Amino acid sequence: TLKNLIGLANIHLAKLNKRYSLKLDDVFKTGEELNFKLIDHYQTDEMRYVDTSSGGEKFIISLSLALALSDLASSNVSIDSLFIDEGFGTLDTNTLETVISTLETLQAQGKSIGIISHVENLKERIPTQIQVIKKSNGVSEVNVV
Repeated sequence: TLKNLIGLANIHLAKLNKRYSLKLDDVFKTGEELNFKLIDHYQTDEMRYVDTSSGGEKFIISLSLALALSDLASSNVSIDSLFIDEGFGTLDTNTLETVISTLETLQAQGKSIGIISHVENLKERIPTQIQVIKKSNGVSEVNVV
């Protein structure tokens, strides 16, 4: 199952950023199954552990794994929603554009996408928004835009 997950994650990762792919070690100790390697195709296929990645790289890897997990689960259950909490602030402009385009494609395929973020560039691209505005004394106001 883990090999299938990594294979599906690599399909999504290739759409988000062709620079990277994930690899499982052929042999690993018990408890180290999730120590994936990240292959950097722009650096002569150099491999390093995912936990050495930047925040933006980790966000893209996490999104790819979440989409792959959704693919695996969808063979038994229909998963029509995806919620992403933050992470967009760690992305450079080009990667942010790629991620947003990918999410728009998923939405066009019928998925409901929920994004929790403070990144201003996202506001321009998201047509329906629920904005939470902090007031005084612990009270907030909710606006649907």
